[in-house]
Amino acid sequence: MVHDVSPKRTVDEVDIARAREYALLATLLTQSPCAQLLADLVCLPGGTGPLGQAHTALAESAVRASEISTADEYSSLFAGVSDGALLPYASHYLANTLYGRPLARLRETLGILGIEKGPERIEPEDHVGILCEIMAALIDGDISAPAGADRTFFNKHLGSWLNRFFVDLENVTSAPFYKSVGTLGRTFIEIETEAFVR
Repeated sequence: MVHDVSPKRTVDEVDIARAREYALLATLLTQSPCAQLLADLVCLPGGTGPLGQAHTALAESAVRASEISTADEYSSLFAGVSDGALLPYASHYLANTLYGRPLARLRETLGILGIEKGPERIEPEDHVGILCEIMAALIDGDISAPAGADRTFFNKHLGSWLNRFFVDLENVTSAPFYKSVGTLGRTFIEIETEAFVR
């Protein structure tokens, strides 16, 4: 995404961690991981809480995965037309169509934020990976926006459907690596949703 870069605001440790989770999800949902990313994921710190357990599960999946196997999973899930394929778009989840009203509303918001889709991006802007990338940039200050813009953006464009997408991804048994990505996404979005309600 192309956006206006202005001096960064101060971001606390919690927001840095949140931005990293969104950035990781964005990376894994816009392309299959390279060998280096898989190696990095093996070292992902775990923990006893739900998010730590999801990190551990993703790290364990990365141990068993390869660049080729994850590329095959990614292709069959997001680029194919097989029975297991998922459509990772807000328009699909909210309007049962592609290029629908959810995308039009999103483009309106992106225009207000000064964000333009880069020419190298072929996916419509309501792709889950692009939306996670935007959330990361709103949280860590890469996108100049008022305080609380991440909450507003989440509530307007992600909160009503993103958890359903991750549940669907988590339930795909034919893609063990991306199943663990689904678990991480579902767990993280549940935490985000609860925090935004407070």
